[in-house]
Formats: sequence, structure tokens, C-alpha cells
Amino acid sequence: MVVSISPQTTTRKSMKKVHFMYVPFTGLGLQAGYRGRRWLKNRIRVFKQFVVPSLVNQSKKEFVIWCSWREEDRGNKIIEELERSLQGIRGMTAVFTYGGLCFWDDKYEDEVAKQRLVTALQNTLPELESYIPEDTERVYMTIQPSDDMYLGHVVEEIQESEHIGVICYKQGYIINYANKEIADYDPTTNPPFFTIVFDRERFLNPQEHLDFTGPYKSHEDIIKHVKSITYKSDRAFVVGTHGENISTTYNHPYRGRLLSEEERDAVLIKTGTLFSDTVVVRRGYRLLARRVLNLLPFQDQIRYFYHNKLPLCLRLF
Repeated sequence: MVVSISPQTTTRKSMKKVHFMYVPFTGLGLQAGYRGRRWLKNRIRVFKQFVVPSLVNQSKKEFVIWCSWREEDRGNKIIEELERSLQGIRGMTAVFTYGGLCFWDDKYEDEVAKQRLVTALQNTLPELESYIPEDTERVYMTIQPSDDMYLGHVVEEIQESEHIGVICYKQGYIINYANKEIADYDPTTNPPFFTIVFDRERFLNPQEHLDFTGPYKSHEDIIKHVKSITYKSDRAFVVGTHGENISTTYNHPYRGRLLSEEERDAVLIKTGTLFSDTVVVRRGYRLLARRVLNLLPFQDQIRYFYHNKLPLCLRLF
């Protein structure tokens, strides 16, 4: 069930909460969720130039930046440098885990995807326990893609709710990092900008964690599995495009009205990125193919066929 609410929902001041901003870096998708050293450098570049400032710009900074990686990423000097960089930000807490992706990856067949998720939760959740005091009443897990941003009010707004389930945002913006052009973004399905709210025991128990989330197989489906509330008052997120996105390009069918220069700057101020340098990434063949796909009509039907009917060996991305 989905309930639309206004952002004025209040909570008890004394409630103990821990909030993870979950950034899944590697392990998502085919090719073992890793597309090479250049791809990783570009991904981190976008993260540092846009996503990190948007996190620093949050009005409420009581959260943990949780970045997940594959086991084989341990010892990677590029990743270690990123960790040192985040830990050097005053007032910020960051944790890097190497147990794998902690949500369902629909690029794999169901049984494989389920086992990957179970293994990732078993490997990862024990590492997070030390960040969650025993008297914690709510654990918030906000999906924070490594190339997308939330506006500065979002963390505070999320933590104002004591709802156990899913808190969703429906509308946002889309940005071209090559020139910082911004447009409205109005998806017709549930976008990947939501927070799963657990009690402490359920979050830390791998099987209960899995069962509580459905498990959902795509961000569109989570509202079908978990009791959800949706904030519809304001646009709350910014989809970032840069040439290496797996699923979204700037010419996406959900893109709406182009913002004026004044409106654009207002969004950049709210994400703390007004003075961030632009990022231009060279497109590979998979991204060019994806760009063509995103221009076609009937996106939902195409996506369903691609992920559910097309053999894995024929999928390009």
C-alpha cells in the first residue's frame, strides 16, 4: 500500500536512529559489476565532484556514508584513496564494506540473484553492527547512487518520519554533468530514490532483512512488497548523467521541462554544487546502444522483455 504524505510528519525527539546513505559502487550488473580502471576513476570523479558536495550540503548531517564493494576490490589503491578522502571530511562518517551488493541485482537469473544477495548480506551486515548502538530504534537505509544527488533538505525530512517500511520520493530533476544543464524529471514508475526503514534487529539479521524487503527485484517493485509512504511535495533528487550511466541518459523519456538559468542555479545551490566543475566522459559502445534504447517508446515493456525474456548472453549492458 502506498500512502501520500506531506513532509510535516513529526517524530519523537528522543527516538534513537542510525541513517546509512548506501552507495553501491561495484558489483552491480553484468561483467562482474566492474568495467575497468578507467570506468572506476570516472565513477569516483563524478562522486567526488557532485555527490560528496550534495552530502556535505545536507541540513542534517547525522548519517553514515556506506560504500559497498566486491571482495576483489580490497587493496585497490584508487578505492583506498577515496576512503581517505571521505574520512578527511570534518563531521562525516564513512564505512567501506567488501561483501558485495546489498540489494537484488535484476541483471541475473532469480536463483543466482538471490544467492548473491544472501551472501552479500551475510558478509556485510556484521561489519555495520558497530555503527548501530544497541538502543537504536530505527535504522534508515537510503539508496544513494554514486552519480545522483539529493537536495539539501532530504536527510532531515526522512529522519522526521518514524514509519517502518519504505519512504519514497516521486519527482526530481535530471542533470547533464557535461554542461550542468538541468530539467525536470517525472518518472511514471517508482524511481530508485527511497529509504528502507528497519528496526535494529531486523536490519542486522540477514534473513529477516531479506524477508522484510520482499525481496524486491527492482526499484519499481519495492512499493509492492513493503508498506510505503511517498513524499510528493517537492522535487527531492537529481539524476546525474555523464556518458557512462548504465540505465539512464540525459535524453530520457522521463525528462521534462528545461529549467531556466536562475532555476538551475537554485537547484545547484540546494545540492551544494554551484561551483563544481563539469564532467565529460567518453561514451563506449554499450552506452551508445543504451542511448538509442532510451529514445524508443514503450520503455517499461522494453525493459521487462530485456531483463526477463532475453537470454543473458545477448544482453549488452
